[in-house]
Amino acid sequence: MKVGANIGEEFDAIIPNAVRAERLGLDVISTAELGHDPFLPLMLAAEHTRRVELTTGIAVAFARNPMNLANLGHDLNSWSKGRFVLGLGSQIRPHINWRYSMPWSSPAARMKEMVLALHAIWDAWLEGKPLEFRGDFYSHTLMTHRFTPTDTQYGRPKVAIAAVGPLMTRTAAEVADGMLCHAFTTERYFREVTLPMIDKTLAARGKPRAEFEVVYSPFQFIGATEEQVAAGKQALRQQIAFYASTPAYKVVLDLHGWGGLQEALHPMSKAGKWVEMGELITDEIFDAFAVVGDAASVGDTIIKRFGGMVDRTSVSLENLSDEQAHAYVERLHAERTKA
Repeated sequence: MKVGANIGEEFDAIIPNAVRAERLGLDVISTAELGHDPFLPLMLAAEHTRRVELTTGIAVAFARNPMNLANLGHDLNSWSKGRFVLGLGSQIRPHINWRYSMPWSSPAARMKEMVLALHAIWDAWLEGKPLEFRGDFYSHTLMTHRFTPTDTQYGRPKVAIAAVGPLMTRTAAEVADGMLCHAFTTERYFREVTLPMIDKTLAARGKPRAEFEVVYSPFQFIGATEEQVAAGKQALRQQIAFYASTPAYKVVLDLHGWGGLQEALHPMSKAGKWVEMGELITDEIFDAFAVVGDAASVGDTIIKRFGGMVDRTSVSLENLSDEQAHAYVERLHAERTKA
């Protein structure tokens, strides 16, 4: 199982975090679109690393258009000599409409078309094909030599789509090179809903499972002391409650018979009652979503729950010494995904 780590948002920490992750044997480093742009830090990371893959985990797809993303993906892949993976997520309607002032409709269909548009643009640049993409959401029909990249020796980047529900999961398996499973996924949901949908869709596509990367990292906290673990649990309860309040993620709760939790949490989230929301996450619900403990126990639990099904997971290096981190990575590397 490959192991990745997020290298954070602050620019003064990007280079040392990236260098440390590669030195410790990690396979992938990622950035998230939180308080800062997720692409710029990876340019720094690419310059100061040689082996690790670089990925956005995630960049908000619908905040941009396919041409923007095609340029960003191409440039990072070229600069990193073929190590970039474009990780995309849809976000939710309020953020797309009110934070980004962009259109929202039919997210799974829109995401599928966006990836197909990316492929068409990259084909125009890399293979000289005419750019004639016309869809329901995006149309790209103009490309001249002045706007065509010349540094094409590393080809197109891979694309991974973040998904929870069946529609977006199917979309990922239909058009992408991998899927980023949201942390708000339980082992049962993964086994009964996510993986069967991936396998069925890949079979229809004629794409071998070994050529499609499934990425999953549960909510996790690694601590060296009981006090650290206790504090980590409290923070995770609030984080789980935040996602449990989202209507789009109710399908996971419904499978377990916990759908009423979403209905209770949603109005609390609108009122900003984050601490009170965390108190509604019972031990049963917490254990289904989260893994906490020292580095060895967290690694063993991830392998026990998801070994043989997941190709890549991640770890937070924040509370780990180099020795602990290296041991964790080696433990997960020993678990190989079954093709």
